[in-house]
Amino acid sequence: MSKSVVVKNVSKKYKLYNSNSERLLDILLPKSYGEDFYALRNVSFEAEKGDVIGFVGINGSGKSTMLNILAQIIPETSGVVEVQGKTALIAVASGMNNELTGRENIEMKLLMLGFSKKEIKELEPEIIEFSELGKFIDQPVKSYSSGMRSRLGFAISVNIDPDILIIDEALSVGDSAFAEKSFEKMKEFKERGKTMFFVSHSMTQMKRFCEKVIWLEFGQLKMYDTVDKVIPAYQKFFKDYKEMSKAEQKKFREDALNRQSQPELILN
Repeated sequence: MSKSVVVKNVSKKYKLYNSNSERLLDILLPKSYGEDFYALRNVSFEAEKGDVIGFVGINGSGKSTMLNILAQIIPETSGVVEVQGKTALIAVASGMNNELTGRENIEMKLLMLGFSKKEIKELEPEIIEFSELGKFIDQPVKSYSSGMRSRLGFAISVNIDPDILIIDEALSVGDSAFAEKSFEKMKEFKERGKTMFFVSHSMTQMKRFCEKVIWLEFGQLKMYDTVDKVIPAYQKFFKDYKEMSKAEQKKFREDALNRQSQPELILN
């Protein structure tokens, strides 16, 4: 099988500022202001065509940052990301204009993706039908529930037929019937050799759909292996973490962040 995604030593650095004036000084003066924060540090992994890979990790571990880099929405600070084919990110709040209607959002997103007006006219009925939004398709997106937004985003993304599908918690909201319909579509994509990345707090969904899992811990790659190896290890860690006091959790996080400057501790 050929590789669809190769990630080599990828880091993503942000600057944290105590005030707007500090941010301005960092832009204008040669001296560095603000504190460096690494959302990701030296992360490496590969995906084959047809792989379905889950991401797990407690909040703040860099899962969404990694997915946004894979979707080419934000750039990596360092390292190399090689993506073969067209990507589509499905997230509840991804790329929607709240003031526009669902139909107008469909047209806007397809135009941004380079579809012609003729192609949009052909795709639009299929997208609307898949979303099951009915008359709500001509209402402003700001009036939608999170489940309705997710359905619209999923309907747009799967109907543009991407090579790589990236799903960030999009199936954790809304009704179970639509989630089941979405899983069937994802199975179809897998059979066609498409690569999928999947983030969900539901370990049941993860076990059901994914074959491999990437475990990120505060921006570092903790483990990358099959579902039956990673999920039990992560669930044990998560149980222990939840039983920690707030002070213990804070110390655990600080210790993990301090280790970011020691790449030899990262498991690849």
